[in-house]
Amino acid sequence: MVTVSATATPPGECPQCWQHAHDRRAHRQLGPREDCPQCVDHMRNGCPNRVPKKTSGWW
Repeated sequence: MVTVSATATPPGECPQCWQHAHDRRAHRQLGPREDCPQCVDHMRNGCPNRVPKKTSGWW
């Protein structure tokens, strides 16, 4: 299993969403069919902590 950290988050992606989608450790404490409170909050309220995208330089 590959560990993904916030530093490996691609530009334009939310570090929390990226970690929760790619790191099994983020949800291992949850029971079967149990929702992650942090993920539910993100789905309802959006991602406040996105990494800014790099500006395109070919214009």
